[in-house]
Amino acid sequence: MVSEANFRDLLETFDNPHPNRDYVIETICPEFTSVCPRTGQPDYGTLTITYIADEKCFEMKSLKLYLQEYRNVGAFYEDVTNRILDDLAMATEPRWMQILAEFTPRGGIRTNVTAEYFAGADDNESIEI
Repeated sequence: MVSEANFRDLLETFDNPHPNRDYVIETICPEFTSVCPRTGQPDYGTLTITYIADEKCFEMKSLKLYLQEYRNVGAFYEDVTNRILDDLAMATEPRWMQILAEFTPRGGIRTNVTAEYFAGADDNESIEI
């Protein structure tokens, strides 16, 4: 599990310059790092954040600083992916958002985690992909 620290406050937003149009924004973060809570070993991966903004977009430098905070946080792949999605969705309130987390192989096993957020869904944690 991610520690009690909340990094969400690091995320900054700006007004969507075209809020009346659905368009897809894709941000690729190829140097994401967290820590395995069992072994204490670093986990490396690429995060692909794809979303359709409503009124707000996230600012890139603040995203970088936010993601860097996970370098010393023990979290399973599934937890860290969903935590980041929750934080980004709360900060930007998008129409739709998806995070694909592709972690590098460990012990010959590669893991990818995909999580999605849909605006207006009653319980975004229960949506099946």
